Order: sequence, then C-alpha cells, then structure tokens
Amino acid sequence: MQIFGLYNYWVVIILMMIGLYVVIASSNLIKKIVGLNIFQTSVFILYISIGKLQGGTAPILVEGVTSYSNPLPHVLILTAIVVGVATTALGLALAVRIYGAYGSIEEDEIQKQDTTS
Repeated sequence: MQIFGLYNYWVVIILMMIGLYVVIASSNLIKKIVGLNIFQTSVFILYISIGKLQGGTAPILVEGVTSYSNPLPHVLILTAIVVGVATTALGLALAVRIYGAYGSIEEDEIQKQDTTS
C-alpha cells in the first residue's frame, strides 16, 4: 500500500499533534516547553525527509552518478537546531525566574496571583 510507504510523514504528523496537544492542554510551563520541542522536532524530521532523494548520493561530482540529494534542507535544519536549543534555554531560564517570583510554574496559579495583587 502507498500509505505505509510514507511512514516518516506519519511520524511527523503524530509528533506534531502530540506537541500541539501538550502545548494547548497543559498549564505547566515546563510541559509547554517540552511540547514545543516535540513540535519542533517534527518539523525537523519533515524538512529532512523532504531533502532526501531516494537513491540520491551526496552532491559530490563522481562519474556515473546522476541523482543527488539536496543538502540545503539539512544545512538549514542544523541552524534551526542551534536556534531551538537557544530558545529552549531561554524558555527554561524564564521558567526558573517565574518560579522564583511566583513560587509556581502553573499558569492558573500565576494568573491568580497577578489578579489578586
């Protein structure tokens, strides 16, 4: 069947929906950061899957090879991974500061403290 041959795209869809669900359903800030990382990983897998050509080789000129994989998506994903790690570090640092200021990382408790003060 054609559907099962594209299993990497099914993995992308499943990871994307899990990440989106965690971000929407959770009120814990750390869980939201983890959900964003899962969502981000699914996007990475999607772009890497698009950049790989079946039967393609690295773009090095060799006699007899006519099919090359595009290296650009892979290079862009390396940059996106670095940006993702920095964003995660910033989010975790903000969560630590919020915990220090409010004593909790639950959104409901933080909003309750903001409205009462």
